Amino acid sequence: MAEYAHPEVLVDVEWVLEHRKEVDRIRIVESDEDVLLYDMGHIPEAVKVDWQTDLQHPVIRDYIDKEAFARLCEERGISDDTTVVFYGDKNNWWACYAFWAFKMYRHADCRIMNGGRQKWLNQNLPVEKAVPQYPRGRYRPRDRDLSIRAFRDQVLEHLERGGKLIDVRTKGEYTGELLHMPDYPQEGALRGGHIPGALHIPWQVAIRDDGTFKSREELEEIYIGQHGLSPDDDIIVYCRIGERSSLTWFVLTYLLGFKRVRNYDGSWTEWGNLVGVPIEKGEASS
Repeated sequence: MAEYAHPEVLVDVEWVLEHRKEVDRIRIVESDEDVLLYDMGHIPEAVKVDWQTDLQHPVIRDYIDKEAFARLCEERGISDDTTVVFYGDKNNWWACYAFWAFKMYRHADCRIMNGGRQKWLNQNLPVEKAVPQYPRGRYRPRDRDLSIRAFRDQVLEHLERGGKLIDVRTKGEYTGELLHMPDYPQEGALRGGHIPGALHIPWQVAIRDDGTFKSREELEEIYIGQHGLSPDDDIIVYCRIGERSSLTWFVLTYLLGFKRVRNYDGSWTEWGNLVGVPIEKGEASS
């Protein structure tokens, strides 16, 4: 994996297997869409971070504040200098979402286990149901780094400037034929379509059949060769609630070294309900 722009943020299952017992300096974190999976069996040393109940504010549609985030980390035995390794289901959608959230709170050493939960299970590596207990961590609250997050007004400004946007959803969601992914609940968007001018680059183009990320050469061919993006572009990525787009944000930022990528976590659930904002339906105009 040394070929990637930032190879230090990606570890394989063998690395986790070798280092998983170094609990004084490493914390393995499982973050899934299916919140029951952790209880059914997880990497023995792993703790759980629930993307909704742990990271989301209970009343405001936003993230918990920095003090609550510090308490969350301390409860999981995570300190300022802990190496946090994320993994999960859905080809690491939610692991990348948790990674993005931790980076927003400026945690220094975050990593992704390549291939996620399924890769671990496919290799018949050990799992257990017991929840590990660790000494409470010591965590200093930090102001959020909003340079990696886009808000709706920033998206509107970006649109007016002709900035690059990437819609990572399914084709049906992008064209407006579907208001949500097949077999998924409706999450409140009143209109279908995409933000005008947004490129359609589904998140899964970055993933191999075994759930691992494609090589840097393959990723460059997709994002740079096929879609004409540049590592210096100012880019906003979005999906429906920011989970799939966090994976694309991770790919562009850490695997390819793009310098200015923001995740619009309001995404289509917000944009599809806003009064007076433009949308497009159908295939991309270009």
